[in-house]
Amino acid sequence: MWTAWLLLTLNGLFFTLRLAGNTGAFPRALTREEEQTYLERMSKGDEDARDALIEHNLRLVAHIVNKG
Repeated sequence: MWTAWLLLTLNGLFFTLRLAGNTGAFPRALTREEEQTYLERMSKGDEDARDALIEHNLRLVAHIVNKG
């Protein structure tokens, strides 16, 4: 059940990114400094920073899902 929910959620995220004008490729990985900045902002309650972290880590999520 958990796997089905995860796959449906990921599918929705991928679809949303494509509609947002993305070319279908995943966003580039963040540099260490960028990720640290987003993490600090997220810890202070910044929802945009949280969303950016999620979007930029979709490549890793897709890789893990494909291996499972």
